[in-house]
Amino acid sequence: MKPKIIQGGSFSDHRGNISYVNDFSFTDIERFYIISNSKENPIRAWQGHKLDTKNFYCISGSFNIHFVKIDNWENPSKDLTIESVFVSESDSKIIHIPAGYANAVESLEENSRLISFSTLPLGNVKEDDVRYPLDYWLFGDGK
Repeated sequence: MKPKIIQGGSFSDHRGNISYVNDFSFTDIERFYIISNSKENPIRAWQGHKLDTKNFYCISGSFNIHFVKIDNWENPSKDLTIESVFVSESDSKIIHIPAGYANAVESLEENSRLISFSTLPLGNVKEDDVRYPLDYWLFGDGK
């Protein structure tokens, strides 16, 4: 399975705005959390998931969501291709990253917030979570 964008939309009238992603299914979602990176550390990277599927939705501000397909969990190649998707509060979409990938979330504005929906129960996270140093893979601008 490959990462994909699940596009939503928005509706506005005199009562206000509604943002939605009607094609997203909560069937396998076990939990969620909200990410707010600090101003001093705007990049949270690299976290790999052997079993867990991640789904990211921007609540406020904007982010770049970076991800790589892991070829070897113990010693992944440093030459893996980084893919990136821009998300913002003005574009209602979910970035679906299946198991087998490592991801990094990069805040592009102060006070940006990202919600993450996860498919793995909290009790199984320890056996799934694989972390790599921030500089293991470099982003396009050398970060």
